[in-house]
Amino acid sequence: MSWLFKGNGNFVNTVSSMTVSLICLALFLLFLWLSSRGLTTLNRIGSMAGTAMFLMSILFIILAVTAPLMVKGVHVATPDMGDIHTYLPKFNLNYFTTISMLVFAVGGAEKISPYVNNTKHAAKEFPTGMLVLAGMVAFCALLGSFGMGMLFNSNQIPTDLMANGPYTAFAMLGSYYHVGNIFVILYAIANALASISALAFSIDAPLKMLLSDADPHFIPKKLSHLNKKSTPINGYWLTGILVSLLIIVPALGIGNMNELYKWLLNLNSVVMPLRYLWVFLAYYLLNKHLEKFQAEYMFVKNKHVGMIIGGWCFLFTALACLLGMLPKINYLNDPGTWWFQMGLNIITPVIFLALGLILPFIARWDEARLL
Repeated sequence: MSWLFKGNGNFVNTVSSMTVSLICLALFLLFLWLSSRGLTTLNRIGSMAGTAMFLMSILFIILAVTAPLMVKGVHVATPDMGDIHTYLPKFNLNYFTTISMLVFAVGGAEKISPYVNNTKHAAKEFPTGMLVLAGMVAFCALLGSFGMGMLFNSNQIPTDLMANGPYTAFAMLGSYYHVGNIFVILYAIANALASISALAFSIDAPLKMLLSDADPHFIPKKLSHLNKKSTPINGYWLTGILVSLLIIVPALGIGNMNELYKWLLNLNSVVMPLRYLWVFLAYYLLNKHLEKFQAEYMFVKNKHVGMIIGGWCFLFTALACLLGMLPKINYLNDPGTWWFQMGLNIITPVIFLALGLILPFIARWDEARLL
């Protein structure tokens, strides 16, 4: 919003992190309400957001890659981009602690899995859609990163690149092509739609996976209660309470907004992939007992190959999440903040895991009470 209305990203640096957190909380509650309106609303928002962001990504790639060739005085910012060593990372502890970010980045496509039953020919359309999605993401990520390298010197990365990098890049392109802030405004609108869509689907899809076919022996009936729009409304209330705490509590110990943004992004890269562990474990066990199950489509048909793939994915993701818990700030510069972030990186997934373990006990107590 700051880039859309003010043409810069200074707003978050001029107010306290608590103020920004309260604004984020208000926006989250608004998106929570939008998600509760049902699938029709999500489809409309998602269609607009997906199309807009993909077009902006293609526009950025074309403009960034061609700028040094078409605009006089524009040079490639990162030196030696023709050298393969420029693209090779330094394999040290700092690098390995960011592997969870890689897992987090390639994740997300699984959010559309609850809607597989809404397709006409699920066995054909769903795998095809996933492959097309993976190709689009890979195309935009690789060429987009190359374009960013042409605009920013990779050896002198701005401290606010995570938060403001795309906007700064579009502002530079607007200056190069003499169109002012038009690219920034278009990207801000597209990104706002994408954020609404991503948040709405991030709320709706996991709740549908958890509660749509919930076994009352493991999930309390009240939690899976559906409203008139077939939305698990009590699940939304629980999500609202948990996320509200997660938005407000970190701001009490992390005063710098850029650091708070980076930490929240890193926390996401730990918490989100942790849930994949259950998927990979289930996939491993499913392949172990493959003869007992039938499916319309399968990733691999060989039982032992499936077990190897499931086991490798489980171990790799577990290692990435454990390393990702280490804070990405220098301990010597601010030991207090380092330990605060470390504590939250451990406590947050533990709380979510504990909640998942407590729910079956509540469900069984509820069943026994009704008998």
